Amino acid sequence: MKVTIDRKLGTKHPKHNIYYEVNYGYIEGIIAPDNEEQDAYVLGVTEPIDEFEGKLIAIIKRHNDIEDKWVVSNQDYSIEEIKKLTHFQEQYFDIEIIKVDN
Repeated sequence: MKVTIDRKLGTKHPKHNIYYEVNYGYIEGIIAPDNEEQDAYVLGVTEPIDEFEGKLIAIIKRHNDIEDKWVVSNQDYSIEEIKKLTHFQEQYFDIEIIKVDN
């Protein structure tokens, strides 16, 4: 699964006072409920990148938002690790992390 990064690690959100602690982007061709391409966190990369090829390892279900977020990596992470790594943004939402079996 290819993720195109539009918010690189270390950059600031264009509208909110959030700094991206991981690379974040979208999956081209998959439309989410907000009618935009599906957003995805990329875990396991410690430098800013333009794109990433990996596997879907989890879905962050946002109970108080229209869109869920996907987690893509080439490594395995526990639910607690995913929660910690995405906390910088997901702290503002009521979430449930669902692991995906590959």
